[in-house]
Amino acid sequence: MTESTTAGDADGTTPGRSTGEIDPYTQVPGATMPPPQTFLKRVKHLGPSVIVSGSIVGSGEIFLTSGLGATAGFVLLWWVFVACWSKSVVQAELTRYCITTGDTYMRALHRVPGRLPGPRGPVGWPIWMAAAGFFIGVPGLGGIVGGAGQGLELLTGVPAALSAAIIAIIAMIILATGSYRYIERIMLFLVIGFTATTILSAVMMQFTEFRLTSEDVAIGFAFDFPLEYAALAIAMYGYTGVNSGEIAAYTYWCVEKGYPKYIGANRDDPNWVGRAKGWIKVLQTDVWATLIILTFATVPFFVLGAGVLFESGAKPEGIDTVRVLSSMFTETLGEWSIWVFGLGAFFILFSTTLSGVGAGGRVFPDYAIEFGFADRQTIRREKWTRIYVIVVPLLAYALYIAAAQRPILLIQISATFAALTLPIQSGATLFLQKRHMDPRVRPGLPMHIALWATFVFQLSMTIFVLWFLFFS
Repeated sequence: MTESTTAGDADGTTPGRSTGEIDPYTQVPGATMPPPQTFLKRVKHLGPSVIVSGSIVGSGEIFLTSGLGATAGFVLLWWVFVACWSKSVVQAELTRYCITTGDTYMRALHRVPGRLPGPRGPVGWPIWMAAAGFFIGVPGLGGIVGGAGQGLELLTGVPAALSAAIIAIIAMIILATGSYRYIERIMLFLVIGFTATTILSAVMMQFTEFRLTSEDVAIGFAFDFPLEYAALAIAMYGYTGVNSGEIAAYTYWCVEKGYPKYIGANRDDPNWVGRAKGWIKVLQTDVWATLIILTFATVPFFVLGAGVLFESGAKPEGIDTVRVLSSMFTETLGEWSIWVFGLGAFFILFSTTLSGVGAGGRVFPDYAIEFGFADRQTIRREKWTRIYVIVVPLLAYALYIAAAQRPILLIQISATFAALTLPIQSGATLFLQKRHMDPRVRPGLPMHIALWATFVFQLSMTIFVLWFLFFS
Protein backbone atom coordinates (compact mmCIF):
# COMPACT_ATOMS: atom_id res chain seq x y z
CA MET A 1 0.00 0.00 0.00
CA THR A 2 1.76 3.17 -1.19
CA GLU A 3 -0.97 5.68 -0.67
CA SER A 4 -2.40 6.63 2.69
CA THR A 5 -6.10 6.15 3.29
CA THR A 6 -5.93 7.88 6.61
CA ALA A 7 -6.85 11.49 6.00
CA GLY A 8 -8.82 13.71 3.69
CA ASP A 9 -7.88 14.93 0.24
CA ALA A 10 -5.96 18.18 0.01
CA ASP A 11 -9.12 19.87 -1.22
CA GLY A 12 -11.18 18.24 1.50
CA THR A 13 -13.76 16.74 -0.87
CA THR A 14 -13.59 13.11 0.17
CA PRO A 15 -13.89 12.32 3.87
CA GLY A 16 -11.57 9.55 4.95
CA ARG A 17 -9.31 9.62 1.88
CA SER A 18 -5.94 11.18 1.13
CA THR A 19 -3.57 11.42 -1.80
CA GLY A 20 -0.60 11.95 0.55
CA GLU A 21 1.93 9.34 1.60
CA ILE A 22 1.88 7.69 4.99
CA ASP A 23 3.99 9.60 7.51
CA PRO A 24 6.67 7.17 8.79
CA TYR A 25 6.74 9.10 12.07
CA THR A 26 3.13 8.22 12.88
CA GLN A 27 2.32 4.95 11.13
CA VAL A 28 4.82 2.17 10.54
CA PRO A 29 3.74 -0.74 8.29
CA GLY A 30 3.29 -4.00 10.19
CA ALA A 31 3.14 -2.36 13.63
CA THR A 32 -0.56 -2.79 14.35
CA MET A 33 -1.57 -4.15 17.75
CA PRO A 34 -4.95 -5.26 19.13
CA PRO A 35 -6.24 -2.79 21.73
CA PRO A 36 -6.54 -3.76 25.41
CA GLN A 37 -10.04 -4.98 26.25
CA THR A 38 -10.34 -4.13 29.95
CA PHE A 39 -9.87 -0.99 31.99
CA LEU A 40 -6.88 -2.39 33.90
CA LYS A 41 -5.18 -3.38 30.66
CA ARG A 42 -5.86 0.08 29.21
CA VAL A 43 -4.16 1.65 32.23
CA LYS A 44 -0.94 -0.15 31.28
CA HIS A 45 -0.88 1.79 28.01
CA LEU A 46 -1.33 5.23 29.57
CA GLY A 47 1.56 7.68 29.65
CA PRO A 48 0.98 10.79 27.54
CA SER A 49 -1.20 12.10 30.38
CA VAL A 50 1.77 12.00 32.75
CA ILE A 51 4.03 13.81 30.30
CA VAL A 52 1.56 16.55 29.43
CA SER A 53 0.54 16.96 33.08
CA GLY A 54 4.12 17.92 33.80
CA SER A 55 3.57 20.87 31.51
CA ILE A 56 -0.09 21.54 32.31
CA VAL A 57 0.30 21.80 36.08
CA GLY A 58 3.05 24.36 36.18
CA SER A 59 3.47 28.06 35.57
CA GLY A 60 -0.23 28.72 34.99
CA GLU A 61 -1.10 27.23 38.34
CA ILE A 62 1.70 28.42 40.57
CA PHE A 63 1.83 31.94 39.12
CA LEU A 64 -1.41 32.84 37.32
CA THR A 65 -3.94 30.75 39.25
CA SER A 66 -2.45 31.69 42.62
CA GLY A 67 -2.09 35.26 41.39
CA LEU A 68 -5.74 35.40 40.35
CA GLY A 69 -6.80 34.15 43.76
CA ALA A 70 -4.49 36.65 45.46
CA THR A 71 -5.95 39.50 43.37
CA ALA A 72 -9.66 38.63 43.21
CA GLY A 73 -10.28 36.40 46.21
CA PHE A 74 -12.76 33.54 45.80
CA VAL A 75 -15.08 35.31 43.35
CA LEU A 76 -13.58 33.53 40.31
CA LEU A 77 -13.40 30.00 41.74
CA TRP A 78 -15.94 28.87 39.13
CA TRP A 79 -13.70 30.22 36.38
CA VAL A 80 -10.88 27.92 37.53
CA PHE A 81 -13.07 24.87 36.93
CA VAL A 82 -14.05 26.19 33.50
CA ALA A 83 -10.37 26.65 32.66
CA CYS A 84 -9.58 23.11 33.80
CA TRP A 85 -12.44 21.26 32.12
CA SER A 86 -13.53 23.12 28.99
CA LYS A 87 -10.41 22.42 26.94
CA SER A 88 -10.13 18.68 27.57
CA VAL A 89 -12.80 17.96 24.95
CA VAL A 90 -10.59 19.60 22.30
CA GLN A 91 -7.58 17.67 23.59
CA ALA A 92 -9.46 14.38 23.22
CA GLU A 93 -11.13 15.08 19.88
CA LEU A 94 -8.16 16.59 18.07
CA THR A 95 -6.04 13.65 19.19
CA ARG A 96 -8.78 11.23 18.10
CA TYR A 97 -8.40 12.72 14.64
CA CYS A 98 -4.60 12.46 14.67
CA ILE A 99 -4.30 8.87 15.88
CA THR A 100 -6.94 7.54 13.48
CA THR A 101 -5.70 9.42 10.40
CA GLY A 102 -1.95 9.36 10.95
CA ASP A 103 -1.72 13.13 10.55
CA THR A 104 0.60 15.00 12.85
CA TYR A 105 -0.85 18.12 14.46
CA MET A 106 0.88 20.45 12.00
CA ARG A 107 -0.10 18.39 8.98
CA ALA A 108 -3.69 18.48 10.21
CA LEU A 109 -3.62 22.28 10.49
CA HIS A 110 -2.34 22.48 6.93
CA ARG A 111 -5.55 20.80 5.75
CA VAL A 112 -7.64 23.74 6.95
CA PRO A 113 -8.60 25.93 3.93
CA GLY A 114 -6.79 29.23 3.38
CA ARG A 115 -3.22 29.87 2.27
CA LEU A 116 -0.73 32.70 2.82
CA PRO A 117 2.63 33.27 1.11
CA GLY A 118 5.46 31.26 2.61
CA PRO A 119 9.23 31.06 2.15
CA ARG A 120 8.87 28.16 -0.30
CA GLY A 121 5.30 28.42 -1.50
CA PRO A 122 1.83 28.93 0.00
CA VAL A 123 1.39 27.89 3.62
CA GLY A 124 -1.83 27.42 5.56
CA TRP A 125 -2.75 30.39 7.72
CA PRO A 126 -3.05 28.21 10.86
CA ILE A 127 0.58 27.22 10.34
CA TRP A 128 1.58 30.89 10.42
CA MET A 129 -0.50 31.34 13.58
CA ALA A 130 1.23 28.35 15.13
CA ALA A 131 4.60 29.84 14.22
CA ALA A 132 3.61 33.12 15.85
CA GLY A 133 2.55 31.17 18.92
CA PHE A 134 5.93 29.48 19.01
CA PHE A 135 7.81 32.78 19.17
CA ILE A 136 5.40 34.30 21.67
CA GLY A 137 5.59 31.14 23.78
CA VAL A 138 9.34 31.35 24.35
CA PRO A 139 9.02 34.31 26.79
CA GLY A 140 6.58 32.22 28.80
CA LEU A 141 9.16 29.47 28.95
CA GLY A 142 11.64 32.07 30.15
CA GLY A 143 9.28 32.88 33.02
CA ILE A 144 9.02 29.18 33.86
CA VAL A 145 12.79 28.67 33.88
CA GLY A 146 13.21 31.80 35.98
CA GLY A 147 10.49 30.74 38.40
CA ALA A 148 12.17 27.36 38.81
CA GLY A 149 15.39 29.23 39.55
CA GLN A 150 13.63 31.26 42.23
CA GLY A 151 12.32 28.03 43.75
CA LEU A 152 15.82 26.56 43.78
CA GLU A 153 17.09 29.75 45.42
CA LEU A 154 14.72 29.13 48.33
CA LEU A 155 16.25 25.69 48.80
CA THR A 156 19.94 26.41 48.25
CA GLY A 157 20.51 30.14 48.61
CA VAL A 158 22.07 30.20 45.13
CA PRO A 159 20.91 33.43 43.40
CA ALA A 160 17.90 32.94 41.13
CA ALA A 161 19.76 34.09 38.02
CA LEU A 162 22.45 31.44 38.49
CA SER A 163 19.94 28.79 39.58
CA ALA A 164 17.87 29.41 36.45
CA ALA A 165 20.97 29.01 34.28
CA ILE A 166 21.73 25.68 35.96
CA ILE A 167 18.16 24.51 35.39
CA ALA A 168 18.26 25.48 31.70
CA ILE A 169 21.49 23.52 31.21
CA ILE A 170 20.23 20.43 33.06
CA ALA A 171 16.99 20.44 31.05
CA MET A 172 18.99 20.76 27.86
CA ILE A 173 21.15 17.74 28.76
CA ILE A 174 18.21 15.53 29.75
CA LEU A 175 16.16 16.35 26.67
CA ALA A 176 19.06 16.00 24.26
CA THR A 177 18.94 12.23 24.92
CA GLY A 178 15.57 12.17 23.14
CA SER A 179 14.24 9.29 25.22
CA TYR A 180 10.45 9.29 25.67
CA ARG A 181 10.51 6.59 28.35
CA TYR A 182 13.22 8.38 30.28
CA ILE A 183 11.20 11.60 30.24
CA GLU A 184 8.05 9.69 31.24
CA ARG A 185 9.72 8.27 34.36
CA ILE A 186 11.05 11.69 35.39
CA MET A 187 7.64 13.29 34.87
CA LEU A 188 5.87 10.64 36.95
CA PHE A 189 8.12 11.35 39.92
CA LEU A 190 7.77 15.12 39.62
CA VAL A 191 4.00 15.09 39.05
CA ILE A 192 3.41 12.97 42.17
CA GLY A 193 5.72 15.21 44.17
CA PHE A 194 4.18 18.56 43.38
CA THR A 195 0.59 17.29 43.46
CA ALA A 196 1.04 15.85 46.94
CA THR A 197 2.72 19.05 48.15
CA THR A 198 -0.05 21.41 47.05
CA ILE A 199 -2.89 19.20 48.26
CA LEU A 200 -1.22 18.87 51.68
CA SER A 201 -0.96 22.62 52.09
CA ALA A 202 -4.55 23.21 50.98
CA VAL A 203 -5.79 20.64 53.50
CA MET A 204 -3.71 22.15 56.29
CA MET A 205 -5.14 25.59 55.47
CA GLN A 206 -8.42 24.36 56.89
CA PHE A 207 -6.83 24.27 60.36
CA THR A 208 -5.82 27.93 60.25
CA GLU A 209 -7.52 31.32 60.26
CA PHE A 210 -7.45 31.21 56.43
CA ARG A 211 -9.73 28.18 56.13
CA LEU A 212 -12.22 27.88 53.28
CA THR A 213 -15.80 28.50 54.43
CA SER A 214 -19.20 27.79 52.94
CA GLU A 215 -19.57 31.53 52.35
CA ASP A 216 -16.34 31.50 50.28
CA VAL A 217 -17.69 28.64 48.18
CA ALA A 218 -21.00 30.47 47.64
CA ILE A 219 -19.10 33.55 46.46
CA GLY A 220 -16.92 31.39 44.24
CA PHE A 221 -19.89 29.86 42.44
CA ALA A 222 -22.01 32.99 42.10
CA PHE A 223 -20.65 33.16 38.52
CA ASP A 224 -19.62 36.79 38.78
CA PHE A 225 -16.92 38.03 36.40
CA PRO A 226 -15.60 41.42 37.58
CA LEU A 227 -14.10 43.15 34.54
CA GLU A 228 -11.23 44.61 36.55
CA TYR A 229 -9.81 41.09 36.76
CA ALA A 230 -10.46 40.23 33.11
CA ALA A 231 -6.87 40.50 31.86
CA LEU A 232 -5.49 38.17 34.52
CA ALA A 233 -8.49 35.82 34.27
CA ILE A 234 -8.10 35.44 30.50
CA ALA A 235 -4.37 34.81 30.86
CA MET A 236 -5.09 32.25 33.56
CA TYR A 237 -7.59 30.52 31.25
CA GLY A 238 -4.98 30.45 28.50
CA TYR A 239 -2.32 28.76 30.65
CA THR A 240 -4.39 26.71 33.12
CA GLY A 241 -5.43 23.21 32.19
CA VAL A 242 -4.44 22.15 28.70
CA ASN A 243 -3.46 25.27 26.79
CA SER A 244 -3.16 25.41 23.01
CA GLY A 245 0.51 24.43 23.02
CA GLU A 246 -0.12 21.49 25.32
CA ILE A 247 -3.03 20.27 23.20
CA ALA A 248 -0.67 20.25 20.23
CA ALA A 249 2.05 18.58 22.29
CA TYR A 250 -0.32 15.88 23.53
CA THR A 251 -0.90 14.63 19.99
CA TYR A 252 2.85 14.10 19.57
CA TRP A 253 3.24 12.29 22.88
CA CYS A 254 0.43 9.95 21.75
CA VAL A 255 2.33 9.31 18.52
CA GLU A 256 5.47 8.44 20.47
CA LYS A 257 3.44 6.19 22.76
CA GLY A 258 2.40 4.32 19.61
CA TYR A 259 -1.37 4.82 19.37
CA PRO A 260 -1.59 5.65 15.62
CA LYS A 261 0.81 2.91 14.52
CA TYR A 262 -1.11 0.36 16.60
CA ILE A 263 -4.30 1.36 14.75
CA GLY A 264 -2.62 1.19 11.33
CA ALA A 265 -3.12 3.00 8.04
CA ASN A 266 -5.06 0.41 6.02
CA ARG A 267 -8.75 1.20 6.45
CA ASP A 268 -9.70 -1.68 4.19
CA ASP A 269 -8.46 -4.05 6.87
CA PRO A 270 -11.63 -5.62 8.37
CA ASN A 271 -10.13 -5.22 11.86
CA TRP A 272 -9.25 -1.54 11.43
CA VAL A 273 -12.44 -0.08 12.93
CA GLY A 274 -12.25 -2.36 15.96
CA ARG A 275 -8.62 -1.45 16.56
CA ALA A 276 -9.33 2.25 16.12
CA LYS A 277 -12.24 2.27 18.56
CA GLY A 278 -10.23 0.25 21.08
CA TRP A 279 -7.26 2.63 21.03
CA ILE A 280 -9.63 5.62 21.15
CA LYS A 281 -10.84 4.19 24.47
CA VAL A 282 -7.23 4.09 25.67
CA LEU A 283 -6.85 7.71 24.56
CA GLN A 284 -10.02 8.75 26.38
CA THR A 285 -8.84 7.03 29.56
CA ASP A 286 -5.56 8.89 29.27
CA VAL A 287 -7.36 12.22 28.81
CA TRP A 288 -9.45 11.52 31.91
CA ALA A 289 -6.22 10.87 33.82
CA THR A 290 -4.93 14.25 32.64
CA LEU A 291 -8.12 15.99 33.75
CA ILE A 292 -8.07 14.40 37.20
CA ILE A 293 -4.41 15.25 37.76
CA LEU A 294 -4.73 18.86 36.67
CA THR A 295 -7.92 19.48 38.67
CA PHE A 296 -6.46 18.16 41.92
CA ALA A 297 -3.26 20.10 41.37
CA THR A 298 -4.85 23.35 40.13
CA VAL A 299 -7.75 24.09 42.47
CA PRO A 300 -5.55 23.99 45.63
CA PHE A 301 -3.35 26.76 44.19
CA PHE A 302 -6.34 29.04 43.69
CA VAL A 303 -7.72 28.21 47.14
CA LEU A 304 -4.35 28.96 48.73
CA GLY A 305 -3.97 32.19 46.76
CA ALA A 306 -7.49 33.39 47.62
CA GLY A 307 -7.44 32.12 51.18
CA VAL A 308 -3.94 33.22 52.23
CA LEU A 309 -2.49 35.80 49.86
CA PHE A 310 -5.74 37.76 49.24
CA GLU A 311 -6.48 37.97 52.94
CA SER A 312 -2.96 39.10 53.78
CA GLY A 313 -2.74 41.55 50.85
CA ALA A 314 0.39 39.90 49.41
CA LYS A 315 1.01 40.39 45.69
CA PRO A 316 3.45 38.02 43.95
CA GLU A 317 5.56 39.93 41.42
CA GLY A 318 9.12 40.58 40.29
CA ILE A 319 12.21 38.82 41.55
CA ASP A 320 10.48 37.92 44.84
CA THR A 321 7.53 36.20 43.15
CA VAL A 322 8.24 32.71 44.46
CA ARG A 323 9.20 33.98 47.92
CA VAL A 324 5.87 35.82 48.22
CA LEU A 325 4.01 32.75 46.98
CA SER A 326 5.76 30.64 49.60
CA SER A 327 3.61 32.33 52.25
CA MET A 328 0.75 30.13 51.01
CA PHE A 329 2.63 27.30 52.70
CA THR A 330 4.33 29.06 55.59
CA GLU A 331 1.03 30.55 56.79
CA THR A 332 -0.66 27.15 56.74
CA LEU A 333 2.11 24.71 57.66
CA GLY A 334 4.61 26.91 59.51
CA GLU A 335 7.90 28.62 58.67
CA TRP A 336 9.64 25.30 58.17
CA SER A 337 7.45 24.65 55.10
CA ILE A 338 9.30 27.24 53.02
CA TRP A 339 11.47 24.26 52.15
CA VAL A 340 8.39 22.27 51.16
CA PHE A 341 7.18 25.09 48.92
CA GLY A 342 10.61 25.63 47.41
CA LEU A 343 10.82 21.93 46.59
CA GLY A 344 7.25 21.90 45.24
CA ALA A 345 7.85 25.01 43.12
CA PHE A 346 11.00 23.46 41.74
CA PHE A 347 9.16 20.21 40.95
CA ILE A 348 6.36 22.05 39.19
CA LEU A 349 8.44 24.43 37.13
CA PHE A 350 11.28 22.08 36.28
CA SER A 351 8.80 19.43 35.13
CA THR A 352 7.06 22.12 33.04
CA THR A 353 10.39 23.04 31.51
CA LEU A 354 11.18 19.44 30.61
CA SER A 355 7.78 18.59 29.16
CA GLY A 356 7.30 21.96 27.46
CA VAL A 357 10.69 22.01 25.74
CA GLY A 358 10.50 18.28 24.99
CA ALA A 359 7.12 18.68 23.33
CA GLY A 360 8.22 21.74 21.36
CA GLY A 361 11.16 19.74 20.07
CA ARG A 362 8.79 17.16 18.65
CA VAL A 363 6.62 19.76 16.93
CA PHE A 364 9.61 21.67 15.54
CA PRO A 365 10.46 19.23 12.68
CA ASP A 366 6.93 19.66 11.34
CA TYR A 367 7.49 23.39 10.97
CA ALA A 368 10.40 22.55 8.65
CA ILE A 369 8.18 20.16 6.68
CA GLU A 370 5.15 22.43 6.33
CA PHE A 371 7.25 25.47 5.41
CA GLY A 372 8.99 23.41 2.72
CA PHE A 373 12.48 23.13 4.22
CA ALA A 374 12.38 19.33 4.63
CA ASP A 375 10.68 16.27 3.18
CA ARG A 376 8.25 14.27 5.32
CA GLN A 377 9.69 10.93 4.17
CA THR A 378 13.38 11.67 4.68
CA ILE A 379 13.54 14.25 7.48
CA ARG A 380 15.81 13.36 10.39
CA ARG A 381 13.44 14.30 13.19
CA GLU A 382 15.93 13.51 15.94
CA LYS A 383 18.37 16.06 14.54
CA TRP A 384 15.80 18.88 14.40
CA THR A 385 14.53 17.98 17.86
CA ARG A 386 18.01 17.98 19.36
CA ILE A 387 18.75 21.43 17.90
CA TYR A 388 15.54 22.75 19.44
CA VAL A 389 16.05 21.32 22.93
CA ILE A 390 19.60 22.70 23.04
CA VAL A 391 18.85 26.22 21.80
CA VAL A 392 15.46 27.01 23.33
CA PRO A 393 16.28 26.58 27.06
CA LEU A 394 19.21 28.95 26.66
CA LEU A 395 17.08 31.46 24.73
CA ALA A 396 14.37 31.25 27.40
CA TYR A 397 16.91 31.94 30.12
CA ALA A 398 18.24 34.96 28.22
CA LEU A 399 14.70 36.38 27.98
CA TYR A 400 14.19 35.89 31.72
CA ILE A 401 17.34 37.92 32.44
CA ALA A 402 16.39 40.55 29.85
CA ALA A 403 12.95 40.98 31.49
CA ALA A 404 14.56 41.89 34.82
CA GLN A 405 13.68 38.46 36.26
CA ARG A 406 9.90 39.05 36.21
CA PRO A 407 8.41 35.57 35.56
CA ILE A 408 4.73 36.51 35.84
CA LEU A 409 5.06 39.23 33.19
CA LEU A 410 6.67 36.80 30.73
CA ILE A 411 4.13 34.09 31.43
CA GLN A 412 1.16 36.45 31.16
CA ILE A 413 2.28 37.58 27.68
CA SER A 414 2.39 34.00 26.41
CA ALA A 415 -0.75 32.96 28.26
CA THR A 416 -2.91 35.71 26.73
CA PHE A 417 -1.89 34.75 23.21
CA ALA A 418 -2.49 31.07 24.05
CA ALA A 419 -6.07 31.93 25.05
CA LEU A 420 -6.64 33.75 21.75
CA THR A 421 -5.52 30.76 19.67
CA LEU A 422 -7.77 28.19 21.36
CA PRO A 423 -10.80 28.72 19.03
CA ILE A 424 -8.53 28.00 16.06
CA GLN A 425 -7.88 24.54 17.48
CA SER A 426 -11.49 23.77 18.38
CA GLY A 427 -12.75 25.11 15.04
CA ALA A 428 -10.09 23.17 13.12
CA THR A 429 -11.05 20.00 14.98
CA LEU A 430 -14.69 20.38 13.91
CA PHE A 431 -13.65 20.91 10.29
CA LEU A 432 -11.15 18.04 10.23
CA GLN A 433 -13.53 15.54 11.76
CA LYS A 434 -16.23 16.49 9.28
CA ARG A 435 -14.12 16.57 6.11
CA HIS A 436 -11.08 14.37 6.68
CA MET A 437 -12.01 11.67 9.18
CA ASP A 438 -13.46 8.20 8.63
CA PRO A 439 -17.17 8.46 9.58
CA ARG A 440 -16.95 5.10 11.38
CA VAL A 441 -14.76 6.51 14.15
CA ARG A 442 -16.15 10.02 14.48
CA PRO A 443 -17.43 11.07 17.93
CA GLY A 444 -21.06 10.59 18.90
CA LEU A 445 -23.60 13.40 19.11
CA PRO A 446 -22.99 14.35 22.80
CA MET A 447 -19.26 14.83 22.25
CA HIS A 448 -19.90 16.66 18.98
CA ILE A 449 -22.24 19.08 20.77
CA ALA A 450 -19.67 19.55 23.55
CA LEU A 451 -17.01 20.37 20.96
CA TRP A 452 -19.29 22.92 19.27
CA ALA A 453 -20.11 24.50 22.64
CA THR A 454 -16.41 24.77 23.46
CA PHE A 455 -15.70 26.39 20.09
CA VAL A 456 -18.48 28.98 20.54
CA PHE A 457 -17.34 29.77 24.08
CA GLN A 458 -13.69 30.17 23.10
CA LEU A 459 -14.51 32.24 20.05
CA SER A 460 -16.73 34.52 22.15
CA MET A 461 -13.94 34.87 24.70
CA THR A 462 -11.44 35.78 21.98
CA ILE A 463 -13.77 38.44 20.56
CA PHE A 464 -14.25 39.84 24.07
CA VAL A 465 -10.49 39.99 24.69
CA LEU A 466 -9.83 41.78 21.40
CA TRP A 467 -12.63 44.26 22.10
CA PHE A 468 -11.36 44.76 25.63
CA LEU A 469 -7.80 45.41 24.40
CA PHE A 470 -8.60 47.78 21.54
CA PHE A 471 -11.90 49.47 22.33
CA SER A 472 -12.32 49.65 26.11
